[in-house]
Amino acid sequence: MNAVPDTPPAHPVRQIVFAVYPGTCMLDLAGAQTVFWCADRHLRQRGLPGYALVTASIGGAVVDTAEGTLLATVSLDAPDIHPDTVLVPGSAEMATAIHALAPLVAWLRACDARRIASVCTGSFLLAEAGLLDGRRATTHWALCERLASLHPTVQVEPEAVFVRQDPVWTSAGVSTGIDMALAMVEADHGNELAMLVARELAIHVRRAGGESQHSSQLALQAGDGAQFDALHRWIAAHLASTELNVDTLASQACMSPRNFARVYRAKTGRTPAKAIELFRLEAARRLLQQSDRKLEQIAEEVGFGDPERMRASFLRHLGQSPSAWRRQHA
Repeated sequence: MNAVPDTPPAHPVRQIVFAVYPGTCMLDLAGAQTVFWCADRHLRQRGLPGYALVTASIGGAVVDTAEGTLLATVSLDAPDIHPDTVLVPGSAEMATAIHALAPLVAWLRACDARRIASVCTGSFLLAEAGLLDGRRATTHWALCERLASLHPTVQVEPEAVFVRQDPVWTSAGVSTGIDMALAMVEADHGNELAMLVARELAIHVRRAGGESQHSSQLALQAGDGAQFDALHRWIAAHLASTELNVDTLASQACMSPRNFARVYRAKTGRTPAKAIELFRLEAARRLLQQSDRKLEQIAEEVGFGDPERMRASFLRHLGQSPSAWRRQHA
């Protein structure tokens, strides 16, 4: 079912203002920008009002990003700035940079946009402006505790990809800005356009706001877990197999079963059986979100076999059934 678009703003073309500053991270900015640029192109092809993208800063100077790219900007106080949405990207040096950004914080505090959002540590600027007081929000997983410590009235959600509590949206960081921007396009124009943009940008998995910032495969690569990267790719390609036991995995890793079980747990922090369950859970979530396959088909395809086994895994790890998860995220 397509999401019902939000009420259109007063101006038919939605102006998206990207509020940048020295040290802005390029991917925080460019990922979301590309989503809106692509959506705008499709809307205009249909003869519909789209998005007007504006990169702006205090004073309208050239801004040097964290990666060294120079950005030409207009002034946030320019007379033709009438934002429907303001998006604030993050910075790797936010802890030290925030004190120099008081003018931007003041501008955000006075902003009357329909929607205001942050990517990654841009949430610290929204918090400084008082926009997150009493609200749910997220930021990069490594800085969630710091955000909660500095701003105790903010209800920080450390696992969320992005959090929507209108009129404020916050995302976890870097690539999650793309997920958030796609959700905004869906809110404005419906699911069909958002999925069209995601396909055009070759987005492998369109993550919903309630999903975790961490993927199972990335988590298993932490520390010395990267030793098993090739094995994890093999597991992901053979999830439907009923032979994913320690003997099979040990043979694939060219180790004895006993040594494999011991080393795998020491390197990844999980038993092989638990890792396989998490891989299957992640694959099931993707299929529930992106397809209309029946639960029985999905359980079989990802290796749970029995829908009840899949249901038990969802309840154990996500606190809801596969059907409830699909209703919330599909």
